[in-house]
Amino acid sequence: MRLASSLKFLLQAGAFGILMALILLLLFPQLKTQPFGHWWRNQQVGVSSFSYAASRAGPAVVNIYTRSFQRGEDAAELSATGLGSGVIMSEQGYILTNYHVIADADQIIVALQDGRILAGEVTGFDVPTDLAVLKIAAGQLPVIPQDDKLAPQVGDIVLAIGNPYNVGQTITQGIISATGRTGLSSMGPDSNGRQDLLQTDAAINAGNSGGALINVYGEIVGINTASFQSLAHQESYGINFAIPYALAHRIMQELIVNGRVIRGYLGISGADMTPMMAQLLKLGERTGIYVEAVNEQGPAAAAGIMQEDVLVEIEDKAIRNMRHAMDLIAETRPGTEIRIPCCETVN
Repeated sequence: MRLASSLKFLLQAGAFGILMALILLLLFPQLKTQPFGHWWRNQQVGVSSFSYAASRAGPAVVNIYTRSFQRGEDAAELSATGLGSGVIMSEQGYILTNYHVIADADQIIVALQDGRILAGEVTGFDVPTDLAVLKIAAGQLPVIPQDDKLAPQVGDIVLAIGNPYNVGQTITQGIISATGRTGLSSMGPDSNGRQDLLQTDAAINAGNSGGALINVYGEIVGINTASFQSLAHQESYGINFAIPYALAHRIMQELIVNGRVIRGYLGISGADMTPMMAQLLKLGERTGIYVEAVNEQGPAAAAGIMQEDVLVEIEDKAIRNMRHAMDLIAETRPGTEIRIPCCETVN
């Protein structure tokens, strides 16, 4: 009787232990790949090393070298012209990088961290977001960890991985300083008004462009793209930018499927509606955009939208601000009819 009671107690204890282990794995999935001792120490005293993140993401960040034909005395010769980085995004060999890294290339060479050197073929590129997709023909490729539900926050610790000045793969550490940076025309000669950028103080130097910005779990947060330069072309320190993963991944998918990004166009320019304007229009706390100008040849003019109108919804989605409105329009295929309920007019 006593033996049966003891066995029952042991079975209950074992079942309870298994249940607790399953709950911990559900709450902390990183335990599947990270040693328990390492994880527990980090929970108690904070992250003391980024080696775990570096080991997960580092192998998937490649060096990109470009060569172009240069006219010589007798014939054109291939000469080294560019340096950058890229990120392996899938086992099929698709690599994300910056467009400006490969813009003038006649030949693209991709160097993996395991020593393999391969030719890179351009699948497609998108100038407005400064993104390009390359493809390499190889097997057993390391793919960078990705989380579709990732939502970067100001203050998050991030690491920038790339090949600055061709010294070899380098990892720098910082935080996300700001999100949703827009209209940064002073970012440098390659800037073209990219939107929705992450700002970080992790060092991004020449050669880092196209590399990965990752979190402490080694998951990709963004694609490193540029450092801030003043109008006097003086270098700044601690003000660098990355294209968010969600945007980069969406552009990559379109480039793989279509070879280019197909965007909708409304034909307006505007500004965010202020709280005071909302009160004057008796709109309460609703958000929207104030239409400053309308292209007479555009879809907005044909639909009756006029200067000084205030738009508050697009397809039953409340407009948060001008950038949000342009994102909604850009993601709509040309020729699609959309509902923009009219609107209030400022007198």
